Amino acid sequence: MGAVTLYDMAERFVGEIHERPGGQDHPWIQWALSLCGYGFDAHDEVPWCSAAVNAWAWMLRRPLSRSAAARSWLLIGEGVALEDAERGWDVVILKRGDGLQPGPEVIAAPGHVGILSDVKDGRVWVIGGNQRDGVTVASFPTALILGIRRV
Repeated sequence: MGAVTLYDMAERFVGEIHERPGGQDHPWIQWALSLCGYGFDAHDEVPWCSAAVNAWAWMLRRPLSRSAAARSWLLIGEGVALEDAERGWDVVILKRGDGLQPGPEVIAAPGHVGILSDVKDGRVWVIGGNQRDGVTVASFPTALILGIRRV
């Protein structure tokens, strides 16, 4: 039996973690945000994709970005080309937002991050947090990829 990967860990949370309505907050999301410097009273409406990746990495004693900024993952691990990316330890950092977005050299800009699931038909599939307000598998055009990092 091999090592448990970030993908394996994240997959256990798909469909299980969702933001809670009204004044309620999901305690797992709050805990994940605490790894990024937020207090335990943070609301689960705070963008938490990076917090989820930090939580899964923390559980497996892998490097963390310790930041809620998705693009902070561009500084963690080693860069991997899209054609060499593999499901498991590879983290995908994506552009987010409408209009022209800065490149990977700008860390303080909108982004999204998740664990690589698949690449096919010009799209990258990731398991991530804060996708439709929960942990889901979602696809994005490969043109939005800022970087892929092996953690």
